[in-house]
Amino acid sequence: MKYAAVGPIATYFPQRIETNEELAHQFPEWNMAAIEEKTGIARRHIAAPDECASDLGVAATEKLFAEYSIDRDSIDFLMLCTQAPDYPLPTTACLLQDRLGLPTSTGSLDFNLGCSGFVYGLSLADGLIRTGTVRRVLLITAETYSKYIDPTDRSLRTIFGDAAAATLIEAGNRETLSGFQYGTDGSGADTLLVTEGGHRPPQDALKPRHRKRWPSALYMDGPSLMHFTVAAIPELVANILERADTTREQIDYYLFHQATYKLLAQLQQRMQLDDETMPIMLRDFGNTVSSTIPILIERMRKEGRLTPGKRNLLVGFGVGWSWAGCVWEEIWSEAQRAFQG
Repeated sequence: MKYAAVGPIATYFPQRIETNEELAHQFPEWNMAAIEEKTGIARRHIAAPDECASDLGVAATEKLFAEYSIDRDSIDFLMLCTQAPDYPLPTTACLLQDRLGLPTSTGSLDFNLGCSGFVYGLSLADGLIRTGTVRRVLLITAETYSKYIDPTDRSLRTIFGDAAAATLIEAGNRETLSGFQYGTDGSGADTLLVTEGGHRPPQDALKPRHRKRWPSALYMDGPSLMHFTVAAIPELVANILERADTTREQIDYYLFHQATYKLLAQLQQRMQLDDETMPIMLRDFGNTVSSTIPILIERMRKEGRLTPGKRNLLVGFGVGWSWAGCVWEEIWSEAQRAFQG
């Protein structure tokens, strides 16, 4: 049997950078120092008005193909995780297949899961590879939440940034992903939502949990999301370790969705983890939703911290409510071995 191995990752950020200094100048009444202390975010990349999630995904993938000399004809399956598709239909993954010049034999699909999406994508790819159906899966995560946010929205504009990541997942001979655990609680759907663009009549649309303070299409109830996360994630981690027959001491890094500094710091405290074991890396990018974990992995690889043999726990959580996690052992995939020469 073949197993999924997480191969090389390439990321892409829009050219425009929005800094806290810029926001402070534009909105003097915003206490940006206090906001940055809570969020841990100093700047974000913002997509241009005519730049969509698919454009970011194409840029990240072309970078991946070029940097690692990947033959696009070798891609068997394409998955796109996004909550900002180009159109209601067709699926944006079909558009990406054409724009990237992938074979017409490539399977392609979108899935909408936000902050838990990268881990779900790994699970789906692992299942396809274990069945022997495919050998190479291209997992793209791409979000442009900024398009849902009104410029005057202090609560959201200071948090979310736009980005994409392209991850190559390849068939290997060793099991490197294990202990997958999932969670869904749709009773929390009203804490992070966009009600526009669907077909539910306005009078029947899901209502925000509390009074909507800002004119953004996107609504977020931060305190409820934080309460859900701090309550659910420690239990999820315990279940993942048990299923993977692994102890806390055997985990080198806990790589969590990079939501905000305040939320991650609370998880660190609850789980008795430090900055080295549970890194926080969102100062220069903000919360990029489904792309935070692959961005974190790529940066830690470049820093030399994620080397073959490291065992890590991946956890995504948020909108839905949806959460997922697994144990992942870093190895060099076929493409990485070729790149290393």
